[in-house]
Amino acid sequence: MAEITGDQRVQSEVLEGLATAVNHRRWFIELAVPYLGDDPIEIGSGLGDYALEWSERLPRFTATEADPARLVQLKERLANRPNVDVRQMLLPHNDRGDYSAAVSYNVLEHIEDHVGALQSMRDLVRPGGAVIIIVPAFQFAMGPADIATGHVRRYTKKTLGAAMTDAGLTIEKMHYANALGLIGYFMATKVFRLMPKEGPMVKVYDTLVLPATKAAEQLVL
Repeated sequence: MAEITGDQRVQSEVLEGLATAVNHRRWFIELAVPYLGDDPIEIGSGLGDYALEWSERLPRFTATEADPARLVQLKERLANRPNVDVRQMLLPHNDRGDYSAAVSYNVLEHIEDHVGALQSMRDLVRPGGAVIIIVPAFQFAMGPADIATGHVRRYTKKTLGAAMTDAGLTIEKMHYANALGLIGYFMATKVFRLMPKEGPMVKVYDTLVLPATKAAEQLVL
């Protein structure tokens, strides 16, 4: 049975802290834009940071959230967007849809039955549509922050690829992103046992480290 994992209060605090990482968010927004189509659905919209910016570019957008408290906040935040539908959704489920794409950032690692969750995303998308996934990388970085926020696992290209193939998805493109961010996350959360919240470390990462790693990765992708 599908269930919500992790401390929801801690998850919301982390989401609020990372909302200040504006450059990080804009980078990851741009990664998905070419594949969203005209009517995508986001799985696990959290507090709506990505939904707000994607919905500005699209005629229709559906945002979803599993946690009831965050769902209320999400509806309030998106209430003035007539092109946005907000609904509660917890994966896996048996719903079907006709969306142009399903996009899910940092959600799959929370779900025990990740193959079932990917199958649910597949069934929400019309033929030819995309399933766009971002997940945290490498099990060695699994630490207290992951556990507190309900992460079941972290991924490699091999393990994510296997889950997507088992779910009946065809992989068109897969790559690592934000390598320097991973190093910083590992040091902060596993070595110093800090939570990724708003503060000087997030600001330094977002203004100095991220632009450098983004530029370097664009040269090799």
